[in-house]
Amino acid sequence: MPVAKIDLHIHCRECSDGKMGLSEIFEEAHRRGITLISITDHDSIACQEAAISLAGRYGMNYLTGVELNISFSHPEYREGKPVSLDLLGYAYDIHNSALSRKLEELREYRRLRAEKILQKLNEEFEKKGLPFWTQKDLEAIQSAAEGALGRPHIANYMMEKGIVSSKQEAFDKYLVRCNVPKMPLSLREASELIRGAGGKLVLAHPNCPSGTSLVTLTPSIKEQQAIIKEKMLPYLDGIECWHSTHDQQTVDSYLSFARQEGLMVTGGSDCHQQPIIIGTVAVPAYVAGQFHMEA
Repeated sequence: MPVAKIDLHIHCRECSDGKMGLSEIFEEAHRRGITLISITDHDSIACQEAAISLAGRYGMNYLTGVELNISFSHPEYREGKPVSLDLLGYAYDIHNSALSRKLEELREYRRLRAEKILQKLNEEFEKKGLPFWTQKDLEAIQSAAEGALGRPHIANYMMEKGIVSSKQEAFDKYLVRCNVPKMPLSLREASELIRGAGGKLVLAHPNCPSGTSLVTLTPSIKEQQAIIKEKMLPYLDGIECWHSTHDQQTVDSYLSFARQEGLMVTGGSDCHQQPIIIGTVAVPAYVAGQFHMEA
């Protein structure tokens, strides 16, 4: 089976939590021979027009993309407590007003959430005799984030200030304890938003061991697929089978499941440029054909 240079899961600095800017990403993707690409920023489509333009400049095919975080629960797992899952929206109209409005709401909530997290952090700083953070600190974090503000940006700032030596330490010592829930978005809402904009909704990295995935409910792939079949199928168009954290067993199992259930299949590196893994996931050429595009 031919392997194309396809990467349908990349985050940039301007609109998400990537380390590289759009122009740098496209320059690197072009150097690596990528022919079909999608920028899938968290809760943001603000960079899509620029991405389309850059793809044209480099002679790449482009698929509009976005990554949405949802709250999902199943009564048989974790006592029915909700977990976070990631979904990928593709091939939607970037000018759809309902999608744009909802993403702006999510973006504003991220800002308010960051303020509340900083309040909790200050309580922890007081216990440790550390200086309080002020509005200037929040503005500095927002400025560095550029895109959708999240806890990784706060962790980066904590490293800059010398409070922690790594992102992991920031989460272990502070950000898990000081967390504030994200704005809840349901699977149904996400599906209506993306499909309403003419797009396709895909479950991202379902078996990612360290991410927002079904692993938080169960490590069993068979059980994961039973959850999808029982609770998610009416709202999904596809599954992200190829991912930088998926082993071959996961890929094969989810490919078989997708064929059985009549779902699309997609793949990408999920590159945040730490390290630069753009185009390192082998995605078959037929993936492009599902979107009536060429690889």
